[in-house]
Amino acid sequence: MPQDSHAPENDWMARAHNVIPRISSTGSKRPEAIYGDADSHGPTHFVRANGCRVETADGLNLIDSTMALGAVALGYADPAVTEAVNATVRDGNVSGLNHTLEVEVAELLCDVIPCAEKVQFLKTGAEAMAAAVRLARAVSNRDEIVACGYFGWLDWCSEPGAGVPANSTSNTYRVPFNDIDALAEVMSAHEGRIAAVVLEPVIESLPSHEWLSAARELCDAEGTYLIFDEIKTGFRFATGGYQQLAGVTPDLATFGKAMANGFPLAVVCGKQETMDAARGTWISSTLAGEASSLAAAKAVLQRHGQTNVCDGLADRGNKMCVGLEAALVEKGAEGVRIAGTDRMWMLEFDDPQRESRFLKECAARGVLFKRGAYNFPALAHDDNAIQTMLEVAAHSLASLADPGKA
Repeated sequence: MPQDSHAPENDWMARAHNVIPRISSTGSKRPEAIYGDADSHGPTHFVRANGCRVETADGLNLIDSTMALGAVALGYADPAVTEAVNATVRDGNVSGLNHTLEVEVAELLCDVIPCAEKVQFLKTGAEAMAAAVRLARAVSNRDEIVACGYFGWLDWCSEPGAGVPANSTSNTYRVPFNDIDALAEVMSAHEGRIAAVVLEPVIESLPSHEWLSAARELCDAEGTYLIFDEIKTGFRFATGGYQQLAGVTPDLATFGKAMANGFPLAVVCGKQETMDAARGTWISSTLAGEASSLAAAKAVLQRHGQTNVCDGLADRGNKMCVGLEAALVEKGAEGVRIAGTDRMWMLEFDDPQRESRFLKECAARGVLFKRGAYNFPALAHDDNAIQTMLEVAAHSLASLADPGKA
């Protein structure tokens, strides 16, 4: 039974506490993940979102810098995406047959992603990454994985702990980002046994070209499959992912998040022989090809064909980062810095308590920043929204220097 069935109707945090473990089904949306403590009085639930703004359940209007953890790059409720989804849903979004949109969107993806000759749709990034690893293991007839990055919550890439048996990760070896020597050492120590090297191409900073090239060369020499996790970088750094910019083509890659502007869709894609040769394994999801998310992805792909979305994101992100850097200097905010890249940037605090205080004050003044991870620009962040964001941040940074407000 719920702990308190008499929670006030408008106390959404209390009601969620009664019926949802840790208040949220998404780890990064837990109150402690947003503000730094589980008992935060900051807003936790929204009722509508449009453009770069969200209206909270308690009536606040926030400029959102998290953009659904990077899943939205155009803007919330983007009119073209919404129209495409609504039109598709009216005709039925799923049946016992495959929707024609599955073929259309697959063709469009194969046109823009360098490594994509065939694709398979799934629903989440974690699911797509598990599929990519399974494909590589099936094709190579090997079990061991070298990994660098965050790939979701499934057992193969999690730290052993509650619910995660130690043997589920015993064949996964971690290497530091941009460390060619560490990668070469692991590959040499497990020569002939590595099925795949799995990388996030961008982790807080851009990779060196040598890092990605070395990964490609080492994989080629070892008969190992190179996998890029482009869940965050795809449709943000370039339509076809960071591989398009780097000129280094993996054997397999995964995409999600901004690909469907917030609708649940992910894809694993790769060279035809890799995708086909692994058909002896089983990867399937009942709603992988449901049409509403495919319609959203088609609308996103059309927008990328009409305008340079990724340059627009970089421009807006640059305005945010430059403005925040200036505010840090002006307010003398020590122990705070901007990190990451224009398309995916972070506010880093040396003191977690100061960070929590900053985030809560910004939310109270109408801006939602992400704690401990990336903030994401969207095309919907117009100059007025960015200016407001910077003014609120500057005011909150100034308050950090006032001991009386601690």
